[in-house]
Amino acid sequence: MSEVEESIMSYLSQRDTDASTTDLNVVAMLHNFWEQRQTCRSNGSSGESDASAGDVVIQPQSSLLYESAASPGPSHVCYVTLPGGSCFGNYKVCETQAEARRDAARVALMNSLVNELPCRRIDSQFIAQSLQQAASDSGVSVVVEDARDSSTSIGTYILLLHSYEGRTMLEFQEMMTLFQLLQWNGTLKALRERRCSRQSVISYYSQRGLDEYIRSSMALDWLGREQRSPGRLGEELQVAQRELVLARRRGIELRFYKEKAEILSLALSQAYIHHTPEAFNEAANPTHKHEQLPLQTLYSRGTEVKMYPTLQSFNNPP
Repeated sequence: MSEVEESIMSYLSQRDTDASTTDLNVVAMLHNFWEQRQTCRSNGSSGESDASAGDVVIQPQSSLLYESAASPGPSHVCYVTLPGGSCFGNYKVCETQAEARRDAARVALMNSLVNELPCRRIDSQFIAQSLQQAASDSGVSVVVEDARDSSTSIGTYILLLHSYEGRTMLEFQEMMTLFQLLQWNGTLKALRERRCSRQSVISYYSQRGLDEYIRSSMALDWLGREQRSPGRLGEELQVAQRELVLARRRGIELRFYKEKAEILSLALSQAYIHHTPEAFNEAANPTHKHEQLPLQTLYSRGTEVKMYPTLQSFNNPP
């Protein structure tokens, strides 16, 4: 764990001294932070050039979104989604919705502030380090020629990193969440079998972004798998929700885990329409019930996902 990550975990573990004051301040501080950042970006003074991202033209949402996960127990869960799509949840066990919202805002604010540090910018040094880390995690040796060849998985990874040079790691992760979901769903494997080039796949999905059509398409894929192998969908959903719980308790970015759980929940809801509820009793009564009920919008104004997930996404089939 890096020094920055240790500092974040130390901060998140601190107890609040005045709940009502902290609730007011931290939610307002997070809102003001992103309001100012959006204003700077719209005025072209944020220091970030859209052209530097190559073909990546995903337009972020313009508001913060708080969502509360209903729970039959005494604890409450809240998620906050930032304008770029990154998602964070409450780190502590919270007895009220207000406390959960405050804690989720606190986690999001800490990560937002850290993301602005110079060390969180993607530069040549970071690209070199992440290349070595990705190769190490994937168990492959780095060959200079492969890194320069965009038709290889390692070359594609470097191409993506260079397209985000000068931008933050959180922005890069927001884009990579989509490709992680495509890898998890088996979409990238299917496109490789159809001989689609990596460059064309990256260009298409980078411009499109993660929308409701893609989510629905993935849900249909999992519905088909459930029909071919009854019970698989419920098992996958339980695994995804356990991963979401563990990730939230670590105070890390959650969008990949949350999107997976919601896609599988959508597929399961469709499966209920075509099958008797008895067939899904096991899926409907999982261990982590408090994380599995539908999300409801609580408040609105306006993936641990590793930092080096891309090499595996463009190399190994799921």
